[in-house]
Amino acid sequence: MDAHSPQKAVSAQLSGSSWSEPLLGQDLPPNPPVPSLENSGDLRSAQASPDPVGVTSDEVELPEVKPAIVPAPAMPDRVAMGRDQYRMQYLLAWLAFALRSFNNLNQILELTAFVASQLTDAEGGALVLFNPNGTIQLDQLHCSDLHHREQIRAEMEQIAQTLSAQEPMLKTEGSLSVKIPALEHLLDERFRQSLGPDVRLFGTPLLIRNSVQGRLYVFSRQPGYHWDERRQQLLRLVADQAGVAIENDRLTAALRRKVALEKEMEIGSYIQAQLLPQEYPQVKGIRLAARCRVASKVGGDYYDFIKIPEKSDPAASPPSSEKLAIVIGDVMGKGVPAGLLMSMTRAMVRAEALNRHSPARVLQHLNRAMYSDLEHSNRFISLFYSEYDPHSHRLCFSNAAHNPTLWWQARTREIQPLDTEGALIGLEENSHYSESCVQLQPGDVVVYYTDGYTEAANSRGERLETSGLMDAIQHAACRYDSPEDILESLFEQMDAFRGRQGSPPLTLLPPDDPELLLQDEISLRPEPVDDTTLVVLKVLPDSEPK
Repeated sequence: MDAHSPQKAVSAQLSGSSWSEPLLGQDLPPNPPVPSLENSGDLRSAQASPDPVGVTSDEVELPEVKPAIVPAPAMPDRVAMGRDQYRMQYLLAWLAFALRSFNNLNQILELTAFVASQLTDAEGGALVLFNPNGTIQLDQLHCSDLHHREQIRAEMEQIAQTLSAQEPMLKTEGSLSVKIPALEHLLDERFRQSLGPDVRLFGTPLLIRNSVQGRLYVFSRQPGYHWDERRQQLLRLVADQAGVAIENDRLTAALRRKVALEKEMEIGSYIQAQLLPQEYPQVKGIRLAARCRVASKVGGDYYDFIKIPEKSDPAASPPSSEKLAIVIGDVMGKGVPAGLLMSMTRAMVRAEALNRHSPARVLQHLNRAMYSDLEHSNRFISLFYSEYDPHSHRLCFSNAAHNPTLWWQARTREIQPLDTEGALIGLEENSHYSESCVQLQPGDVVVYYTDGYTEAANSRGERLETSGLMDAIQHAACRYDSPEDILESLFEQMDAFRGRQGSPPLTLLPPDDPELLLQDEISLRPEPVDDTTLVVLKVLPDSEPK
């Protein structure tokens, strides 16, 4: 036994037990020592100190500690109770102290096997765990006979390994629980055979959330040892405390993983926000407004504004002008995978647009370049690519199976969908894309959108659909002049249809402190089921300065 083990801290007061000497015959100190709490996370600081001469337990001032998982019983008055009850209370107090003070699960479980044997007047104890992968593990072993301890450990570990290798015994369709009763019986019999006919072995299940996760054993070779109801209850009590410690450790580990994942998502959200346009480009004759509202921290929606430089040939006729590419896309799915594909799509679209290809050629090149990557990821991208020429006021476009852009004409107050033939990016390697052009007039409004808007549903399960968006555009375009007000009105109408206040737009702020992620974000307003992006282009009236 290690000099710094948790067993040593208790057995310093309960030492002298052997295979032939019952512990009840040992003298106990008048007052058990109180472990130091200066570093409650380190078991070495919680060892028993020399007996405090002339100091009673009432005179020892303890610093404030975290609430115990199991309240520690007060140190008993030895005069007021028998020696056996005193020792039981002392051991339970030690176990409660370990549960509330130790951060290391191994330290708690090491003390568990020892306390189990001491409470039941046995010479040894063992803790066996059933792992989720179907293996059996001897986690802790206490044996007061040092000469036989290593031999017993080797035999028990060999039994655990042998049973773990018997896959048909332990696993049925990936589930260990269906074989637990037979496994417990077989494990008990193998351990009894290993310890020999002179040793009596008793065990109890280790329950975690009503599921058997292992066995806690005690064994004794005392001829007159009786396995009575009192000892059974004490062993079950210790097993329950071990189950609490294991479950707490698992929950703590899961919480750490959640915090780490949330931190990564915050960073991904921040990076993605930086890839979206930080400001609207100034282009003669039009004004723009856009907003991306994500369903999770990282989304698959994408929009971009790309200024295409003029041709370098000054003799070109008619004179060339700087065009503006307006792009909107939607990656199938959401979360980190969709966000990564969105970032890749953005870079490739920009490269193709700056080469001054036509809209149809841009989509064709993009599809060929991304086909192999999207094929292996089992994802596709819908994309609407358009170019506005401020010299001719023409909007030319090509569509890769995205929602048709809606064009509200100020002169007739009618809405016309802008669409062309073309498959999803990544669906077919040699897809053909067509293009078309329209002549924009002063006052016209062009709305680009993703399906998060049209698929918004109310409490009755009714969807907004494209007709609802058209009604919203008609309402906003007739009442507001600026694209910012039109954009705000469209989101307000969608939120009113859903019956809830809208989600905030994608933030550009740095990630929050990860410690704030320890608490779940609870809101009365459910998040949207899909990302929602709107881009509004408003053609300025002739009287307005260009």
